[in-house]
Amino acid sequence: MIYRNSHYGPIDKFCSRHPRFGIPNLMLYIGVAQVAVFFLDLFTRGRLSGLLCFWGPDILRGQVWRLFTFVVAPNSSNPFYLLLGCYVYYWTGQMLEREWGTTRFNLFYFSGVVLSAAFAMALTLFQSNLLAALEQMGLVSAIDLAYYLNLSIFLVIATLFGETQVLFMFILPIKMKWLAIIDVLLILVDVIQYGQMGWWAFALFPLASFVNYFIFTWPFWSMKLGFVRRRADPQVINFKKAQRQAQKKAKETGGYLHKCAVCGMTDLDDPNMEFRYCSKCDGYYCYCANHINNHIHIRND
Repeated sequence: MIYRNSHYGPIDKFCSRHPRFGIPNLMLYIGVAQVAVFFLDLFTRGRLSGLLCFWGPDILRGQVWRLFTFVVAPNSSNPFYLLLGCYVYYWTGQMLEREWGTTRFNLFYFSGVVLSAAFAMALTLFQSNLLAALEQMGLVSAIDLAYYLNLSIFLVIATLFGETQVLFMFILPIKMKWLAIIDVLLILVDVIQYGQMGWWAFALFPLASFVNYFIFTWPFWSMKLGFVRRRADPQVINFKKAQRQAQKKAKETGGYLHKCAVCGMTDLDDPNMEFRYCSKCDGYYCYCANHINNHIHIRND
């Protein structure tokens, strides 16, 4: 697709230039890996997950694999909560991957892993004496960076679909935005408690995931806060004009009415395919069902 806008960010450009980057159904593989590690722990008495989780002092001793393997360490020692957590992570991950596309979602997740590990190591070096003392006392054995990373996925979903209702604990209907607010408040309570105890190495660990969240949702917040004006809104009422233009073009192009601006598929190629116009692109650009939520928006300036 041709760029028409100098305001395209590096994330959008990367996604456009590397459409095959990433692992489809990434959260499915991570959830399956967590369950596998959980069952292997039954035979190793928890030693396997102990070798995979993030712990800065052990990384400084040479166990560098912990910088990345913490994402497959089980999120709970209780099988019910483990399966529930994996289901929630898979559900939110699949929902966000469908909305953003595989490339953008994988970039979001991998950048969250890198930022979390880098941030945690920086704080580990800053308060290495505190962490070493806690380790000797047996008070702390690992840092659950994956929890904050997976929570950031849910926060993005709650940002994009805040009014969507879900069944909390499969019983109570509640809007996603309220669940997100509750999660953020609980994290802030933990941060305050760690700060009061002087454990800033733990109080600041969630920051990496929040930074990653704001990097990838900045276009939403920039419009929400009024930094960028939503220029595409007036086009919403002009879809009839777009339809007339498409009908006129159909006579000039051999009979097809709709053609996807990404893959080039027409309604003659697949009569059952749904085609829609994007209200966020400048002009009237048509997309098939596979690309209406997975394309780079075209700007004229």
